[in-house]
Amino acid sequence: MSWNKRMFRIGHGYDIHRFEDTPTRDFITLGGIKVAFERGIVAHSDGDVVIHAICDALLGACALGDIGGHFPDTDAKFKDYNSSLFLKDILYKVNECGFKVGNIDVSIIAQVPKLQPYILAMREKLAQVLQIDIHGINIKATTHERLDAIGNKLGIAAHAVVLIQGIAA
Repeated sequence: MSWNKRMFRIGHGYDIHRFEDTPTRDFITLGGIKVAFERGIVAHSDGDVVIHAICDALLGACALGDIGGHFPDTDAKFKDYNSSLFLKDILYKVNECGFKVGNIDVSIIAQVPKLQPYILAMREKLAQVLQIDIHGINIKATTHERLDAIGNKLGIAAHAVVLIQGIAA
């Protein structure tokens, strides 16, 4: 690919998953960490909406498609897969395109569980996986004010925006 090495690019990602009707776990995975919760997430992988949104944002910034194209939910090897491994693979692709992560901003939309106690740990985990300073990652959580499926505690979603910058030649 012919990229301008001083270029900045942005990407946006979104993911949503529903909660299990019958609890099978006592946690969900968000931002690479376990968050205590009485219901699991229905997903082929671990269902980490935070990491999935970041993956799509990074892929979008590099014009590399989406997470489903790289890690299809029809492939048995990704069943219950740790999404941090998706993110590591995508970071490699971003670097191969001549870019590094500048910063990431994530919004988690969830009526439940309460996420504030977990935000710092998520930021620390993502900084470790992405090999960037923790100050380059912001995560915030909001509710849907009891509106729609998320507001009725049926699922969880996340939006992510990323800025990547060219690695000097």
